[in-house]
Amino acid sequence: MSTTSSRPGVPADAGATEPPPLAAVAEVTGRIAQNVQRIIVGKPEVVRLALVTLLAEGHLLVEDVPGVGKTSLAKALARSLDCSVSRVQFTPDLLPGDITGMSVYNRQTNEFEFRPGPVFANVVIADEINRASPKTQSALLECMAEHQVTVDGATYSLASPFLVVATQNPVEMDGTYPLPEAQRDRFTARISVGYPDPQAELAMIDEHAGADPLEQLRPVADARAVRSVIEAVRRVRVGPEVRQYCVDLVGATRRAAELRLGASPRATLHLVRAARAQAALSGRGFVVPDDVQAVAVPVLAHRLTVGPDASRVTASDVVRGLLSRIPVRAPARA
Repeated sequence: MSTTSSRPGVPADAGATEPPPLAAVAEVTGRIAQNVQRIIVGKPEVVRLALVTLLAEGHLLVEDVPGVGKTSLAKALARSLDCSVSRVQFTPDLLPGDITGMSVYNRQTNEFEFRPGPVFANVVIADEINRASPKTQSALLECMAEHQVTVDGATYSLASPFLVVATQNPVEMDGTYPLPEAQRDRFTARISVGYPDPQAELAMIDEHAGADPLEQLRPVADARAVRSVIEAVRRVRVGPEVRQYCVDLVGATRRAAELRLGASPRATLHLVRAARAQAALSGRGFVVPDDVQAVAVPVLAHRLTVGPDASRVTASDVVRGLLSRIPVRAPARA
């Protein structure tokens, strides 16, 4: 039987404060966005989705070809927050204990002591996550879903807030392993940075002519402020018609002829949380269908598996098609 310990995480009520009004949420996230955009130039939508994931208490998967700024995005977001940060470079020889920590025998006390791994941080950067074996990737399953780690029968709580920002290269590239379906389902959203436009690339050359701009980046919010704005996002109202719309969208993925695997109930929860965060970033205390549509593709597409008979159709195409066909039901009259 496992036991629960608060060591070495943070008590659940640490830093608890009264949630701020939505204007304060926009102010805090605006500072973070402006800071990150000093590094990721010309990609406001990418930065917005990263903030949506943070406010939704989720985890972010950044997938793209090498050299477009995946790790820079993760680092810029982490350095914008005055909290604990760790980075793990995933390689084929990485072991699960290298991530979660392990029990080490202490000869002085004749007892085993738990040595926390890099996952015990507020922000964990999992760089090139799909270069490690599926066994090592699975070490993050409990961490991401339950914010805890179980080692040798003892359970240790993780810090709050807790955000995993993972980068990966497309699976057709050499030396990569596809993420298991269960691992992909833990990520709230998947985004691609993409190539910059010519003006942004010119600006990048000027920025990097001297010192690395990442080294000059300073925190603009601390863990206490992030916990506070997350609590405010939890209070954003989701009406019955919007909840039904989310259920209808996710349910439609399970019946889509182009898909071999549809989205899970966890996807429905993540879709609602991301829509709440999107509404809060827009300064609204309630969710509208446009909020759901704004986050549906990054939240749902990476969880879907396209069938072998669906030629030239991507999971993102399927989600966009469902968004164009699934109506918002009118609220039932009393």
